[in-house]
Amino acid sequence: MWQQAAAVIGGFVVGLYVLEFIDMLVKGSLDNGGIEPRTVDGLWGIVFAPVLHGGWAHLVANTIPLLVLGFLVMLSGIGRGLAATGIIWVIGGVGVWLFGSVNNHLGASVLVFGWLTYLISRGIFTRHFGQMALGLVVLVIYGGALWGVLPGQPGISWEGHLFGAIGGVVAAWVLASDVRKAREAKALST
Repeated sequence: MWQQAAAVIGGFVVGLYVLEFIDMLVKGSLDNGGIEPRTVDGLWGIVFAPVLHGGWAHLVANTIPLLVLGFLVMLSGIGRGLAATGIIWVIGGVGVWLFGSVNNHLGASVLVFGWLTYLISRGIFTRHFGQMALGLVVLVIYGGALWGVLPGQPGISWEGHLFGAIGGVVAAWVLASDVRKAREAKALST
């Protein structure tokens, strides 16, 4: 299981580096594919923004959190991990498109913040001790990053961080529905 999780997230990150290399060759023109809030053309950014970065420094800054948090999310099962990622991707992108304040939002930090809050909140919704413990460890190690959901440094999409984080909590809640239903059924049968 861990090998599959490592392969999926490793392949994703390698893909990000390939895209950034291509972007370098075309002199940054791929970066125009980010989210442009409240524009029709900007809707495409919901699809493409998380795989585009504003240069190598931006991508490198996201790499370790992507590898660590993405690996932990994929450990819950590739299907579940991809479902969580999809929910985060859509909620993060739509939130930025609706409420973003700058012209071009891009970067995988929407996924980083979503995976972070997914891992922190998942145990709360499932009431699973192991997931709660993992969430606590993740909170201790990466919790300081959550300040990034607030407006701060110009040029950094705090909206992407915020809506990614919201997407992570929603994903944890949605994907815990089977556990909640089983708990309710057990309570009714006793």
